[in-house]
Amino acid sequence: VQLVESGGGLVQPGGSLRLSCAASGFAFSSSVMRWARQVPGKGLEWVSSIYSDGSTYYANTVKGRFTISRDNAKNTVYLQMDSLKPEDTAVYVCAIDEIRKGKGTLVTVSS
Repeated sequence: VQLVESGGGLVQPGGSLRLSCAASGFAFSSSVMRWARQVPGKGLEWVSSIYSDGSTYYANTVKGRFTISRDNAKNTVYLQMDSLKPEDTAVYVCAIDEIRKGKGTLVTVSS
């Protein structure tokens, strides 16, 4: 299993970023894919999930601002993040579960 995130960076409050996760080594189209985030000193927060049937889940902290999507032809899952807040600052990790996850991409929301 390989999960490689990209798209992180520095953005001002109220701005947007789109994260991507390129997946390989498993049956992507039939797997649930998740985004989580981690702040140093805190546990992993599960942010969003997308299931094989396209149904989605969002944590209350991001509902209405983040959108998860997947492209099964490209084995890629995305996280569109809008109306970003300073408290969204974290390392964002693409994951199948707590064991199978990528290394993450840093998102910093600051003016």
